[in-house]
Amino acid sequence: MNAPFDADTLAHEAPATETGEPARPPKAERAPAPARQRRPKRDIDGWVLLDKPVGMTSTQAVGAVKWLFSAKKAGHAGTLDPLASGCLPIALGEATKTVPFVMDGRKVYRFTVRWGVETDTDDSEGRAVTTSDARPAREAILAMLPAFRGEIEQTPPAFSALKINGERAYDLAREGVAVELAPRLVEIHRLELVDMPDADHAVFETECGKGTYVRSLARDFGRTLGTRGHISALRRTCVGTFEEASLVPLAELRAVSEANGDAAPAFALRPVGIGLDTLPSLRVSPADAARLAHGQSIILRGRDAPILEGPVAITAGGRLVALGEAEAGEIFPKRIFHSGG
Repeated sequence: MNAPFDADTLAHEAPATETGEPARPPKAERAPAPARQRRPKRDIDGWVLLDKPVGMTSTQAVGAVKWLFSAKKAGHAGTLDPLASGCLPIALGEATKTVPFVMDGRKVYRFTVRWGVETDTDDSEGRAVTTSDARPAREAILAMLPAFRGEIEQTPPAFSALKINGERAYDLAREGVAVELAPRLVEIHRLELVDMPDADHAVFETECGKGTYVRSLARDFGRTLGTRGHISALRRTCVGTFEEASLVPLAELRAVSEANGDAAPAFALRPVGIGLDTLPSLRVSPADAARLAHGQSIILRGRDAPILEGPVAITAGGRLVALGEAEAGEIFPKRIFHSGG
């Protein structure tokens, strides 16, 4: 049950053929794919906080983790471009029901802008379309940043997964169609200059809301400063309550799996409810938990009943039983959990 992808990092691929797929050699010239050991699928529930490597799509990363855990069901909380590394929370089994709540959480990015070149994709994988010899001074960059904090209007990149008349913008852009996307409001909670390693590069860190395009920030920085710019490096360090220190590299998961044979790297599996720490929590009786499990609402009674409105995580006997919506003293179940978490 995946929520819509975050616009800030919707993936675009390498240069493509007329079919929209990356160019590949004829089938006869390709080396045969290595045989992959078949593993029986199983019900497994929880989160894997993956440190996605550069060069891998989010879909490939989900597939790799799903195979390592032999999981029946998997999804992720916010796409990362192949160019980007970092926090890619992967939900297995029952945890997929909590993905929308994780997706709505804060996101923190560390990114490097390369000055002097604007590309058609707004990152280093694209084709240069405009260049400039101007390079911004530190003082000019610092003076610019306040204008990009708070609620700002931002035009998404042409190479994005937004739809135009039913077609993905990046598909149209690959075909040479002029893509014009309407500006929209996004929220930038924090934006700082972290480093200037040389005249051609500047490193920033931002905490932003859902729907923000970091690639658009780089493009707009360059234009505002009288030069041009694009993303040359991008790392997501945080999604919601999932911090960088908790991330596990894919190589480590693979190494543990290989060392243990078919055993899944269970050390990396986090509880289903870990992504719901920012939601109010409500403990209910076994009888009320049973009502919720059957799709029935419950009433909060008594003087000591909590005052709740909006989404709430519901527990019973120390386990997560449902996600609900509180309204006027009544709790309506929205997602039911059968394994707890």
